Amino acid sequence: MSDVDPSELLALCKRRGFIWPSFEIYGGVAGMFDYGPLGCALRNNIVDVWRAIYKGREGFVEIDSETVNPREVFKASGHVDEFSDLITYCKACGAPFRADHLVKGFYDNPDVLSPEELEEAFAEHGIKCPECGGDLGKVEEFNLMFKTTIGPGSSRVGYLRPETAQGIFVNYSNLYRYNREKLPLGVIQTGRGYRNEIAPRQGMIRMREFNMMEVELFVSPEDKDWPRFPEIEGCEITLVPNTTCEPVTMTVGEAVSKGIIANRVLAYFVYTTKQLLERLGIDPQRLRFRQHLADEMAHYAADCWDAEVLLSYGWIEITGIADRGCWDLSRHAEFSGQDLTHFIRFDEPVEMEVERIRAKHKALGPRFKGRAKDIAAAMESKEASDVRDGKLVLQIDGETVELTEEYFEIVRAKEKVAGKRVIPHVIEPSHGLDRIFYSVLEHAYDRDSEEGYTVLRLRPEVAPIKAGVFPLMEKDGMDDIARSIYSKLHASGVESYYDGSGTIGKRYARMDEAGTPFCITVDYQTKEDGTVTIRDRDTKAQRRIPAEDAERVLRALIAGADFASA
Repeated sequence: MSDVDPSELLALCKRRGFIWPSFEIYGGVAGMFDYGPLGCALRNNIVDVWRAIYKGREGFVEIDSETVNPREVFKASGHVDEFSDLITYCKACGAPFRADHLVKGFYDNPDVLSPEELEEAFAEHGIKCPECGGDLGKVEEFNLMFKTTIGPGSSRVGYLRPETAQGIFVNYSNLYRYNREKLPLGVIQTGRGYRNEIAPRQGMIRMREFNMMEVELFVSPEDKDWPRFPEIEGCEITLVPNTTCEPVTMTVGEAVSKGIIANRVLAYFVYTTKQLLERLGIDPQRLRFRQHLADEMAHYAADCWDAEVLLSYGWIEITGIADRGCWDLSRHAEFSGQDLTHFIRFDEPVEMEVERIRAKHKALGPRFKGRAKDIAAAMESKEASDVRDGKLVLQIDGETVELTEEYFEIVRAKEKVAGKRVIPHVIEPSHGLDRIFYSVLEHAYDRDSEEGYTVLRLRPEVAPIKAGVFPLMEKDGMDDIARSIYSKLHASGVESYYDGSGTIGKRYARMDEAGTPFCITVDYQTKEDGTVTIRDRDTKAQRRIPAEDAERVLRALIAGADFASA
């Protein structure tokens, strides 16, 4: 584990304006935090780096969907029926607990245990209430979604979204048309999610209202390659396969060729996640990619990996990268009755035996009368694969019509076809923004061995303040020059902070604790030759540069230039 004390880091975050407990004047609410000025800046910089990779380098498009969704969306996605944790209450004090968390020390993967198995584990291992030592009660399911109603009354049930992904899936048709009906189609979205966690007790690691950076890549099930894969196939990555559960370092190409990672496109985005996290400041020595265990893997997933970082809480998942197959679009197609397929065009027409839906007009007429013709036409425009469990669901003039095999039949015929329709598969890198935010802070947290104060060694690219600007003393015009430099930097988009209070040493310490990578000092020599001193936070190296070059030098340093020559 990390030797960082979470309480010390959270105290720094509160003191310097990174994060604050929400509603603190009313006693606070567990699992909820507000971002302060420096926190907002750091979080936004993390999102900008993520966008630079997925929008800039990969060319994905971005959308912003609603946070309140109707019940139908989450019925289709499975959240209504299955998005639950197991809860138990103390019989003495009434405190609620997530049941599987109470037995973590006794099982490798306790979240797969049934309620009955958890109750047996409580008895076998003598597990009591962590708060008062009382006996624990019955283990039950607790759905984590926040429920609401849409509009007056309670006729339309809605939920606050527990993830941002569904907003992308239900917009697939619009996105597919926007992309001129071509795959692959990459879509990103960032925004809030909501989970009514039972007992959040790990700071920003488990929150009830949280931020996500979601990526959904729609690909053809027949083509799981990626054009940029050759660029990274020789790069090394640390993996924990579910076959051995032991870390192993190998190249990305080896991981695919040995069947450890299911396919090239998934492997590419596992490595892309590594690139992103290290660029943000995650320590490579405290980063690994763990494959889901067989009993942990979703039944529809071809493969799934978690990016885990070592924190004071242990190894914590901050990103999941999965090949979700066709599950998501299949479910929404089934529940909505809409066509959510992709057309693969052949190089030239091919004669194939195909299955077609044929209407039984003699049955439709008496049942649907004047609408029978429209229903028959809609029915025969569907694919045989749209029939599920002997039923076909149609949308006719805004009304859902469910038809059984009494009204249609599946017939085989030989036809020349120009292509075929398939349901796209989804590759999903899903990033927990708040967890990444906290991990970046903890991995940057350090103590200056000489001065004895705290330093946040944030990467310049993500640091909320890029430069502190100081006058040696606030007199003799040095303060006016410093304020002018600060104003120019700030106006040009280089986030800066003016500080003229206290000794230079104390001002350096304040900036170091806030994670500011560079400081500029105006002194008497500045008045003579127009130069200022620039200081590097991590090496404490200093050099003189022309004041008029401050913006150019800082931009070069933020981009990674060498301090001595920028």
